[in-house]
Amino acid sequence: MPRFAANLSMMFTDVPFLDRFEAAAQVGFTAVEFLFPYEHPAEAVGERLKRNGLTQALFNLPPGDWNAGEKGFAALPARFADLKASLETALPYAKATGVKRLHLMAGLANRGERVAIEAFYKSVAWAAEFFAPHGIDIVLEPINARNVPGYFLNDFGFARDLIQELRLPNLKLQFDIYHCQIIHGDVTMRLREMMPIIGHIQIASIPSRNEPDGEELNYPFLFEELDRLGYAGFVGCEYNPRGKTTDGLAWFKPYAGVKP
Repeated sequence: MPRFAANLSMMFTDVPFLDRFEAAAQVGFTAVEFLFPYEHPAEAVGERLKRNGLTQALFNLPPGDWNAGEKGFAALPARFADLKASLETALPYAKATGVKRLHLMAGLANRGERVAIEAFYKSVAWAAEFFAPHGIDIVLEPINARNVPGYFLNDFGFARDLIQELRLPNLKLQFDIYHCQIIHGDVTMRLREMMPIIGHIQIASIPSRNEPDGEELNYPFLFEELDRLGYAGFVGCEYNPRGKTTDGLAWFKPYAGVKP
């Protein structure tokens, strides 16, 4: 049975961030993920996790100036120093939460430019090797161009090829089903093909990015497929609730309380 992680950047937003851990635990989530914890002390984040008996499934490495539109800088040759500094920023949060996988964002760059590809390879390898001694995986997530125009990593095949080429044991694919369906379609066959390199999965309805309970994809089938494929990782609920988070959790009731 899939192990779902509530995304606290998008769910339970009617309460302050540090109170969302308790809100998630109260409805049966045993794991959480979020985009960025860096506005809060690492110790405070770790304490809320422990207090509520939650496992940290994932969070993102610092993306640069998010409010100014930056989406990471791994593919930006001039920002390698920022990339290295961001790993140091994230490390205390990784230690405080016990997280085992971190998402490295590529940034806005042209994948047709060799310098961007070279910068991305360099950054990915550096990040993976930085976190390897800490037992932490780096995950790469292709993101569709409708949500983030100009994002460098917008193709699952490119991400797969890079991971297979670098052959770093702690480098994995973050397979967001929402993004995959928009970019490529054929989600089930891609899950079957890429399962050996998948380190994290995320979900949302298509096209509205709401609860995974309708619209374009048959999520009950996909959840069963994950079991058939032997997927033992987390499934992050990176969706925008249609209304109040707790009013849209009927889909989750069969899975509430599943322990990591």
